[in-house]
Amino acid sequence: MEPYKETAPAHRKVRVGIVVSNKMDKTVVVKVSRLAEHPLYGKRIRRAKKYVAHDAENTCRVGDEVRIRETRPLSKTKRWELVEVMRRAPVFDSDTPGEE
Repeated sequence: MEPYKETAPAHRKVRVGIVVSNKMDKTVVVKVSRLAEHPLYGKRIRRAKKYVAHDAENTCRVGDEVRIRETRPLSKTKRWELVEVMRRAPVFDSDTPGEE
């Protein structure tokens, strides 16, 4: 019998999307868009799905482009975790009225 050796987890799905909500603690909602072809007419249609992902350090803001990875179930709906923030969303100062 071989000695126990630690192995890397099996290949996990990875998605790239935009953060649409960060109102929960350590949780973000990521919208992932894809292009699908209509089965009859062949026209390419944009489809989107929202994933609930674990953000351990609460680093994401709405509008950030992020990479998420599939993981074990963390709650009823949370099965994805944040891997990296690929692009930060610009921050606008809401106290200043529009410049003219």
